[in-house]
Amino acid sequence: MSSTDWTFLTNSLAAGVVDRGATTGIARPPGGGNFLYGFNSLSVPAAPGAVGLFTNQVNFAPHAKGVSIRGCVKRLPSGGPTGFSPFFFACLQGAEVTHEGYLLGCGDDDPYRLILRKGAPANGLPDLVPAPAANGILLRSGAGFAQDTWHHLRLDVIVNVNGDVLLQCFENDLDANPLSGAPVWTPIVGMEEFIDDTLGINSGSAPFTSGRSGFGIHVEDVTRRAAFDHIQVFRQQ
Repeated sequence: MSSTDWTFLTNSLAAGVVDRGATTGIARPPGGGNFLYGFNSLSVPAAPGAVGLFTNQVNFAPHAKGVSIRGCVKRLPSGGPTGFSPFFFACLQGAEVTHEGYLLGCGDDDPYRLILRKGAPANGLPDLVPAPAANGILLRSGAGFAQDTWHHLRLDVIVNVNGDVLLQCFENDLDANPLSGAPVWTPIVGMEEFIDDTLGINSGSAPFTSGRSGFGIHVEDVTRRAAFDHIQVFRQQ
């Protein structure tokens, strides 16, 4: 997708606070192309916030049903190992960073874990033990990771006939299956699936069955950096 296929979420942190854009100056993931998309916080935000972009293509803004979003993400070496979390989002309930959806990405810790959260981009991905009704953390990876690690992730949001939403998290080993070939998707250990039931019991609120999908970063401090590449979005038919 090109730059015109993406729209910034309203109330994203300003470019003077978090710079963003395509660059060839950062090493791409294995098998990657000529450039990637990066973020770099230039100052401490007046209040923690986020920058997010959603795909604005026809039938995607919003999409009427579930979605599968896939892509590569990395927490780049930064001014400190905490104070930021990059993520993909799906089924966001509006076009603002304060609207809620499903977020999958790198939690804010050192070492960090992969996190699936039901919440707003503006609140990021705190690396907390899952307590869905209390903090929105639905799933958390069993393994921790060092900074500067590429992840090729996939989040499937599948809306069932009865209104339940099945959330499945996958990863592809980029060393074994670089982007120049076909990915081999395997469930993320500790994050195999979550059912956001139509009664709102498992997560503490009703599931999200449609919305907007894209990527972004939550930032709390200066010189916090992240990169994304090879993003794909598919609608549930």
